[in-house]
Amino acid sequence: MTGTTEAPGGSAAVDDAARSVTRPFYVYAVLANSLFQRGVFVIFLQQRGFSAGQVALLQTLLYLVGGLAELPTGIIADRIGRRAGIVTGQVLVAGCLLGQVATSDYRVFLALFIGQGVGMACVSGSDTALLYDLLVRRGATAGYVTIKSRFTMLGTVTSGVAIVLGGQLQQFSWGVVYAGSAACLVLAVVVLMSRVPEIRGADAVDERDGAEEHGDATAWRAVLRVATPALVTLVVVSGLMHATLTPYIIFAQKTLSDQGAGTAGVSVVISAGFFAGGLTPLLSDRADRRIGYRVVVPVSLLTLAAALGLSGLGILWVTIAAFLALAGIPEITAVLVDNVFNEAVPSRHRASLLSMIAFVESAFIGTGYLVLGALMDGLGSGAGMAAYAAVPLLACLLWLPVLLRGARRSRP
Repeated sequence: MTGTTEAPGGSAAVDDAARSVTRPFYVYAVLANSLFQRGVFVIFLQQRGFSAGQVALLQTLLYLVGGLAELPTGIIADRIGRRAGIVTGQVLVAGCLLGQVATSDYRVFLALFIGQGVGMACVSGSDTALLYDLLVRRGATAGYVTIKSRFTMLGTVTSGVAIVLGGQLQQFSWGVVYAGSAACLVLAVVVLMSRVPEIRGADAVDERDGAEEHGDATAWRAVLRVATPALVTLVVVSGLMHATLTPYIIFAQKTLSDQGAGTAGVSVVISAGFFAGGLTPLLSDRADRRIGYRVVVPVSLLTLAAALGLSGLGILWVTIAAFLALAGIPEITAVLVDNVFNEAVPSRHRASLLSMIAFVESAFIGTGYLVLGALMDGLGSGAGMAAYAAVPLLACLLWLPVLLRGARRSRP
């Protein structure tokens, strides 16, 4: 398995190789996650006159269109270059953010969110594939879980800081908030272009690819080869987890606002949640070694169900406490699942296969936004959140057969 590859010279050489790869990625993570609008954009859309249902439709378009674009953008990233895909995506997202602050026409917003979804698809899969295959090239994949945990932590903590700043910058104008986010994405592109080498699928051949170079010529054949029942179940359950966590974090803005929190207060709470979510991934390596992803997955799902249920009580301090205490735990699972996916797929088709997985997750997330938005419009923000707890509970039931086969056995 690629996770056991070692560089010549022992662990010191591996550590040096890993650092040479990760340093520019860490800088990129900070800049790419400096999105000042992230914690308050629902309030921005409400001030534009859009209902919860209209906001949900925008988010659904964002993820469904992004999901449909996952496969072609993943194939392009494998053939043309993973860095090129990331650069294209981030520039497109930056342009869409500038467009959103320049208009209040809902039809234009629909187009801009479609464009933003395509941009996100260009980045999705390509960033993880680029990082993982650069580590493969340096023989340093043994530390991927730790590296990915730090990468996630930096991005999430940066998001928390950016959200606090966004809540304050909004007092001047929404233009400052959105233009600042776009500028940080452009700077992230500059760092990537100047510090990170390009790599294509044909350049990223691990030891398994060498044996399968002629017999596994397409991404579709690669999918059929790695699609074990346990892995397929993991893809579905991971999709349901993201379909719970992502809409929950976004619509928590509305729930907090409806329960009496002001815009600045909402930004502080969401920011604190991002800080918690940024620190918890640092426990991923320990959780993987001591517990295993098979057990961590249902624990994360149950915590999400609890957070949604507590938010339905309609008590502001309970909603805040549940959000801060529980929202970060699934981030541990996300890192472990990401490692499972990377170990399961060959390097030659890594961006394509990860994009296929991201497509499934995006489809679930987009559908989740529609369902949660409809529940909140029909039942109220708190009761809608509580009803949505059925989704992570369903995912737990789907995961139960895998769990019963034994935690910490061989990867799917």
